[in-house]
Amino acid sequence: MKQILVNLLSNAVKFTPEGGSIRLEVNGDAEHGVVDFSVQDTGIGMAPEDMKHLFEPFVQLDGSLNRAQEGTGLGLSLVYRLTEMHSGSVSVESVVGQGSCFTVSLPWQSTSLDKSSLPDPSQLKTVPEPESALVESCHPSGVILLAEDQEATIQILFDYLTTLGYQVLIARDGVEAVELSQAKHPELILMDIQMPVKSGLEAIKEIRADTDTATIPIIALTALAMSGDRERCLEAGANDYLSKPVNMKKLTAAMAALLN
Repeated sequence: MKQILVNLLSNAVKFTPEGGSIRLEVNGDAEHGVVDFSVQDTGIGMAPEDMKHLFEPFVQLDGSLNRAQEGTGLGLSLVYRLTEMHSGSVSVESVVGQGSCFTVSLPWQSTSLDKSSLPDPSQLKTVPEPESALVESCHPSGVILLAEDQEATIQILFDYLTTLGYQVLIARDGVEAVELSQAKHPELILMDIQMPVKSGLEAIKEIRADTDTATIPIIALTALAMSGDRERCLEAGANDYLSKPVNMKKLTAAMAALLN
């Protein structure tokens, strides 16, 4: 949720000129089991034809304010993917020259507590929460090697993994993947199969042949998803296999199973 709001607010700041305003509003609907997070700005706005491709990687609007800004164009794409992972939806309303309103809707269940079942406050002891409690729930020391040659996929996975607290190394071909695995010994490798110079399958075999890297967990990623792909990846030495576009929930589960 933090990454979703950071991206939406950053986007609003980026496209709202000096003197404009930005507002974050949260509304819970217990009856329908939905909570809405809305980010509204008084920025440059968008035409209807622009909104059709808004959540695609590298899509940015054409306009003088936008041309003055630098960025990957992947912020809203990541918002869409993260929201989808949490079984939610994203909608947008916008008028050129007046501003935009992005709304993320997520499932929500209100919990009603029976006050009679609560303990007497006088019987409770206050224990200070360690400052590191939130950090420990992530993976501040976990190093992931992402072997991928498509920049859009790199940015989406990099943003997602760093949000979870991982440190991410990038290899853009099979040769770099082998070299980085030997030099850095990551906790886990995400290996794209279709890469230049040396394929992912070749890189996996080479990593497995080296006694220093042979036991590093590897998840193979492929966009082709053809019959027999999974078997070929596992035979080469991968521990698991996921097809693209990568489902973040499945990726998280696969990583947790291998790292734990």
